Amino acid sequence: MDVLEAIVGRRSVRKFIDKPIELDTLSDILNAGKWAPTAGNLKTRSIVIVKDILSKKQMARAASQSFVSEAPIVLVICTHQKVAARKYGKRGAYLYALQDTAAMIQNIMLAAYSFGIASCWVGAFNEDYVIRILKIPPGVRPVALILLGYPKIIPNVPDRSLDIHVEKW
Repeated sequence: MDVLEAIVGRRSVRKFIDKPIELDTLSDILNAGKWAPTAGNLKTRSIVIVKDILSKKQMARAASQSFVSEAPIVLVICTHQKVAARKYGKRGAYLYALQDTAAMIQNIMLAAYSFGIASCWVGAFNEDYVIRILKIPPGVRPVALILLGYPKIIPNVPDRSLDIHVEKW
């Protein structure tokens, strides 16, 4: 699949069919995430794979969005801000580490689309609750829930615009 086709075709899907994602396919999707760029090639990213229905319901509760539990897989994307801070200070901790996860998430979502798997990026959730439920260690911050599954409903194309300036604002 052409990368531009994936970029334009991908949608945030919130309704999934009850069909598991094969382990080999999930592995390929996660491998695509691994190849996303990182600041200083630091190891600032981790993923918790959530498939258990009770755990997915807890993630849905953390996000106050019931559809989270309907996805066959919820990836909890985490960052190690202290690792980035060691090399880049505050800017590394509060910007580069998050940029690293965002680049990885985009790769994951585009790779998933190429396999016919839908995704949805959920950024609003109770971090402390997720940390407690998943036993995420100190110094690691969950920054996104990425839902993966075969789509039941594909939303219409949303309007998109981009504010572009040349040389100066």
